[in-house]
Amino acid sequence: MKLAFDNSFHDTMVGFYAPAHAAQPLAPKLLAFNHALAAWLKINIVGASDEAIARIFSGQKLPDGANPLAFAYAGHQFGHFSPQLGDGRALLLGEIVAPDGARFDVQLKGSGPTPFSRNGDGKAAIGPVLREYLVSEAMAAMGVPTTRSLAAVATGDRVQRERAHPGAVLTRVASSHIRVGTFQFFAAHYGADHVIRLSDYSINRHFPDLADAANPHLALLDRVIGLQCDLVAHWLGVGFIHGVMNTDNVAISGETLDYGPCAFMDRFAANTVFSSIDVNGRYAYGRQPQIMHWNMARFAEALLPAIHAVDPADVEQAKAIVATVPERFREAWFARMRAKLGLVVSDEADADLFDGLFDALERHSVDFTSFFRALAMLLRGDDAPLLALLPQRDGMASWIDNWRKRIDLAKVDLMERAAAMDAVNPLYIPRNHLVEAALEAAEAGDMGPWRDLLEVVRHPFESRDDWEVYAQPAPETFGPYTTFCGT
Repeated sequence: MKLAFDNSFHDTMVGFYAPAHAAQPLAPKLLAFNHALAAWLKINIVGASDEAIARIFSGQKLPDGANPLAFAYAGHQFGHFSPQLGDGRALLLGEIVAPDGARFDVQLKGSGPTPFSRNGDGKAAIGPVLREYLVSEAMAAMGVPTTRSLAAVATGDRVQRERAHPGAVLTRVASSHIRVGTFQFFAAHYGADHVIRLSDYSINRHFPDLADAANPHLALLDRVIGLQCDLVAHWLGVGFIHGVMNTDNVAISGETLDYGPCAFMDRFAANTVFSSIDVNGRYAYGRQPQIMHWNMARFAEALLPAIHAVDPADVEQAKAIVATVPERFREAWFARMRAKLGLVVSDEADADLFDGLFDALERHSVDFTSFFRALAMLLRGDDAPLLALLPQRDGMASWIDNWRKRIDLAKVDLMERAAAMDAVNPLYIPRNHLVEAALEAAEAGDMGPWRDLLEVVRHPFESRDDWEVYAQPAPETFGPYTTFCGT
């Protein structure tokens, strides 16, 4: 197997990471490998056995050209600043350049302790590894910017949490692992020179078009804010709740990073929380835009030394850019909602239409994912799917009437509108009860349900009769759902 590493962060950013090495797993065994992703990245596995792949992606065998390291970063965790966090259970093997010229990190997650482990074991259990693999691949299939999963390998070790679990390692692929928390670490500990170096590297790697801006660091702030507005709009559009939007989990690339206590909402409720540690609902579904705004303010603070070094007057401009976040998010969110509802033009009444929808969805406890597919069926003349979601037949009659008037105003073909809606509204998501059942089976040694679910969520918009069970919300017996950070 060959990974053509080209390790720019290791080679040019000495002092921004700690060298580290993976712990030796007892008996690595390949659980899953993303052949399509590997082929796109031109990772040559021709002739490589599952055993050989497992050795590399468990950390047992270091591939040629790898320069393993752990990133340094800080972060606001639930609003409280932790000045030193870092990769406590992750190890960057190196970077590879895709055929289109894009650069990607290849990182092991759960490969053992690093200098940043803070007395932790640095290991991961099989459940969180397979959850991240499954959900990140589902997000990618739905068009949500995300890190990707290349491999999942059982280590043969036992990982002690509330009880002993089988250990595993995830191989994560990301545009980079530079986070808001990375900037916070170097702003807090080292000052302007290090922030400037980090910002220059980030611009060169991710946004080279910003290099010629009057103040590239100010332009970086503006670009990252735009990406985060789009990302959170994507999340809300598919009913996704990240669960731990700490600044160390905010990637400047605009990709979804870290799938710890994440989950998808079934019945709509704006205050939905799944994470066991989010006792005050800081990261509830409906609060994610506000938290994104707060996180972008923290990013601006960390960038200020670099912005100020170019032009002190631009500090005020940075504040002004952060102040635009609510309106920029609103634009991204409204565009996503218009697509979900089959609307082709904006209207001054959009806010009332959208607010009325979410009020009705919450009042009637309607399944979020199923609702938008049912609306498309309504355009096709079939009201049965929608009626099946409502406690009373005319429960949303007034809102439906307003929506139909908006559809009719555009004078568009209804079948085309329905097809366009189905192209952006997933039929299959990683529903929580299905995920839990698949993870429970996998921990017991049966990967079948997990593989079946993975195949379904990789085709989120494609209706198939034999997949009908995967489109159903959790049964009442499933009860309240709680997620945990896990690893």
